[in-house]
Amino acid sequence: MNNTSATTGAPALAANYVAFVGLDWGDEKHALSLCPAHSSVVERATLEQTPEALANWANALRTRFPSGQIAVALEQARGALLAGLSQYEHIVLFPVNPKSLARFREALYPSRSKDDPVDGDLLLEMLLKHRAHLRPWQPDTVQTRQLGLLNEQRRNFVDLRTCLTNQLLSHLKAIFPQALELAGEDLGSRMATDFLKKWPTLQAVQKAKPSQLRTFYYGHNSRSEELIDARLERVSKAVALTKDPALLKAHSLAIEALASQLATLRPWIEQYDRQIAELFCAHPDAFIFESLPGAGPVLAPRLLASLGTDRSRFPGSVELSCYTGIAPVTEQSGKTQYWVHIRWSCPKFIRQSWHEFAYCSIKYSAWAAALYEQYRKKMDHHEAVGNWPTSGSASSGGCGSSESHTTKRTTWPRSRIGAGL
Repeated sequence: MNNTSATTGAPALAANYVAFVGLDWGDEKHALSLCPAHSSVVERATLEQTPEALANWANALRTRFPSGQIAVALEQARGALLAGLSQYEHIVLFPVNPKSLARFREALYPSRSKDDPVDGDLLLEMLLKHRAHLRPWQPDTVQTRQLGLLNEQRRNFVDLRTCLTNQLLSHLKAIFPQALELAGEDLGSRMATDFLKKWPTLQAVQKAKPSQLRTFYYGHNSRSEELIDARLERVSKAVALTKDPALLKAHSLAIEALASQLATLRPWIEQYDRQIAELFCAHPDAFIFESLPGAGPVLAPRLLASLGTDRSRFPGSVELSCYTGIAPVTEQSGKTQYWVHIRWSCPKFIRQSWHEFAYCSIKYSAWAAALYEQYRKKMDHHEAVGNWPTSGSASSGGCGSSESHTTKRTTWPRSRIGAGL
């Protein structure tokens, strides 16, 4: 920490914290503004983004303020800085939405000038004067947080698999469209990737003996004689889309590279599935989300992680709908301008989880199917599915209500979830 300076002008503070800090994070260096309780002095400094620097700064705060907690506002709800500071019991973190800080800065500085020390001061001012609008960071249980991270990471790898599959499909259509019949339509499967790594072009597979191809299919659990004979006949009668050496050499190399990447990615996605299943089965709230119609082994853990285990976090369905992003936003000015639109600022993965659950539940819940059909009379499919969670959350929300199913540790409104969804 260096470049310390001090100014005056901060108001008198409440006594529930011994000091207040506004911390504007950066990739390599953070700007911070510190003000002790019952003082008007604001101390400014910079802090290196290293584990050692964070530890030294946190320990220095503990030495300087031995009794009481220190409130720290930072423009980050997750990440390295939050993880590094959350391990210290004397530091209470107040995450601030980046858009909130940007609008606050713009209100005070209409020129839209931006500087890290100024942002540190603004975060400190929000903490001093508007703390009632901020929520201290309360981490969920280790089990729930790990489950949430694994769900998101798995989805990212699944999206990567989709991206690689689409690229592979594009290259195959350029020189080897018959591969979709010979290797299977699921280009991410073990049979497809092994086939394309071995025979990336039609010319290559036509050089293989029928017995070699038959052995390949047997080795990948494709044992239907009728299907194998049809594929062998397809190989013998197939006509190459192109014989241009430039296209064949370039696209075949890309096909082998993409097939290898998909083959490497596949076991890791399976490993994510196993770890998620193990964590979910051991979670004390698993039975609640397993009972949701249409949730299944993928969506049930995602829904559990999205709600968490803190029963006071969502007092009712409105809070739940707003946080997950399924509740629309209304903008109105006077009597003429009225606009309803999707909630832009929300956890996108959580909103996606609820929308996917809404769609899947239609097949398993008569109530959901009836509501979907009611919406379909007024709007198209995507709008109907998007509106379903907004209404459905009224039945899945209300944490801590009197209609509850009690476990040893927590209370969830099981009867309302089961009836509503």
